[in-house]
Amino acid sequence: MKDTFGAFVPGATVKLSGASRGPLKGLNFAAKDIYDVAGHVTGRGNPDWAGSHQPATAHAYAVGAWLEAGADLIGKTITDELAYSLSGRNAHYGAPVNANAPGRLPGGSSSGSAAAVAGGLADIALGSDTGGSVRTPAGYCGVYGIRTTHGRIPLRGAMPLAPSFDTVGWFARDPDLLLPAGIPLFGASWAEPRDPKRLIILQDAFELAEPATRHALEPHVDRLTAAFGGAEFAEAGEPGGGLRAWMWRFITLQGREIWNVHGPWIERVQPSFGPEIAEHFSWARSVTTEAAEQAAPEREDFTRRMAALFEGDAIGCLPTTPSIAPRLDATVAELGEHRIELLSLNAIAGLARLPQVTLPLASVSGCPVGLSLIAGPGQDEMLLTFAQAFCRDAGA
Repeated sequence: MKDTFGAFVPGATVKLSGASRGPLKGLNFAAKDIYDVAGHVTGRGNPDWAGSHQPATAHAYAVGAWLEAGADLIGKTITDELAYSLSGRNAHYGAPVNANAPGRLPGGSSSGSAAAVAGGLADIALGSDTGGSVRTPAGYCGVYGIRTTHGRIPLRGAMPLAPSFDTVGWFARDPDLLLPAGIPLFGASWAEPRDPKRLIILQDAFELAEPATRHALEPHVDRLTAAFGGAEFAEAGEPGGGLRAWMWRFITLQGREIWNVHGPWIERVQPSFGPEIAEHFSWARSVTTEAAEQAAPEREDFTRRMAALFEGDAIGCLPTTPSIAPRLDATVAELGEHRIELLSLNAIAGLARLPQVTLPLASVSGCPVGLSLIAGPGQDEMLLTFAQAFCRDAGA
């Protein structure tokens, strides 16, 4: 297989055959280079990390689950450095090519996994989502993606970033692959899904999106509303200053956790980071314990409010990203401005630990924009099952 999209980590080939039988037999998959594969160094998107660590001795849980289900591993994919970005632009390895939006970024940090699926190199691919690292590249690259409920799928053998936010996620080109790919990962916790009965449109999330994005998604929101026989309207950001205010709580808590996890290694090794990643770690270093302690109970209040909003059989609807992917030559300052709006959307599921599926249903100027569905904690099965049926009915 020739990597025409720059999606895979340069160097040693990482290929493994799956079990001779299983529900995923006949499929291939790629794994973000934060997941351990036995006998190979987990590079985490940074050469200094790769050079200072030994090969893994066992597969990450998610890698092993897909291999046991019969899927073949075809390679490890590029990630933004230490998975701490949403752009998909790695200063050491470049930006994987966004097959569905040429000249634009693939999104991160699961950039290579999304690019591999969008480019037809992999049927499905593992990513992770801490601050939007599956949802964002899925939206930008025009593929299906899911961020799971926090804690539903074990992260054993995967790099931690901010442990109280980190989740397993994956990508698929076909809506009929998104659900079956998840069943081996959920394992014994997979439950018979309930049928959703209510649709909640998150108005303030749509207000964050650019007008062209809202206009492109409107027909699909209308179809959703018709499927439910009507919709309720809510604002996720209230009370407490709106979604931007919650975004600052979101990145404050994440920043403190990220520095606690990676700060000691950074101070000891003094690794070479690209300018965007260096800026992010500088921010993380500056977050005080006091600031994080103040934000922590506010997060729990938000979590309770979102759990009540989506209690039982409700599904929420919001844009996956505020706009199409930024251009490849976007400046760090331009990406920073875009990141504020992006994180304000991502903070909803991130703070409240909720599952979110993104569907590549629309486009603006020939580039993908995604529509996201969100549900209460633990309702991953309901989301995946409904998303599959909705996309089948739409012929997506």
